[in-house]
Amino acid sequence: MSSKMKVLITGGAGFLGSHLCDKMLENGHEVIALDNLQTGSLKNIAHLQGNPKINKRFSFIKHDVTKPYNIKADWVFNFACPASPVHYQKDPLKTLRTSLWGADYGCQNAIKHGARFLQASTSEVYGDPLQSPQKESYWGHVNPIGPRACYDEGKRAAETLCVDYHKQEGLDLRIIRIFNTYGPRMHPHDGRVVSNFIVQALKGEPITIYGKGKQTRSFCFVSDLIDGIAKMMEQSNAVGPINLGNPHEFTMIELAERVLRLTGSISKLKFLPLPIDDPKQRKPDISKAKKVLDWTPKVELEEGLCETIEYFSAVL
Repeated sequence: MSSKMKVLITGGAGFLGSHLCDKMLENGHEVIALDNLQTGSLKNIAHLQGNPKINKRFSFIKHDVTKPYNIKADWVFNFACPASPVHYQKDPLKTLRTSLWGADYGCQNAIKHGARFLQASTSEVYGDPLQSPQKESYWGHVNPIGPRACYDEGKRAAETLCVDYHKQEGLDLRIIRIFNTYGPRMHPHDGRVVSNFIVQALKGEPITIYGKGKQTRSFCFVSDLIDGIAKMMEQSNAVGPINLGNPHEFTMIELAERVLRLTGSISKLKFLPLPIDDPKQRKPDISKAKKVLDWTPKVELEEGLCETIEYFSAVL
């Protein structure tokens, strides 16, 4: 492969997809962002469209990945799928189709053009884990008919589909499993805990905590995650899956207390019933990412929260 690639990013106007566009352009590649704008936004890529500094190396195509497409590229990053419970549970059939058909048509397009294909999978493939930290070898504990199944099982089946294309059709494949990620360009109302807490704190609304707030999550700042994704695509030694996330674990109450302190908010904590199948723990084992990619997160939670709070303060 040449050092400069033609890169296709499905879901390219989304939270992660738009940051990935920035990274690929920064690395000198040509980028095509493909998105149906169901949860993505043109605001996330407005700084790229018509920007003379990138010399017309960026373009946007509005398209739904549940329909076939034919786009020549060297690298294909498949990030097209609603990723927050509020969005993916709103239309579970659409979510499942996006996971499966999006991966299927993406793999077909990559094979046709001899492209390397990176599938963005998720820590949700581990479900409500009975093992912590979660290693890539863990098969998970997922309810196949629960309210989260459209996303959890959709991503699990997409991994199967991609691996079978790799084995049967010779697809040049990479798979990553993304753990909780946060940062600028998150949707203010996507229902994820970091955006929820920050928006509620800035508005002076009650901070909604589900259950007793003792469940844990591991929060990775978006710049760290994007660096890991780029390294995964660039290397030629591993197909994956490889976990990408921050292994430092925090309870929901700990997160809420930090957000309240950093925003100076006087919001009170409000405890609500725990949703069905809500995972009690999320903590990645990133041993493989350290070994294969020489990757570890660098941004501490407090630093990342400050930058995210600054973003939401401007947006709101």
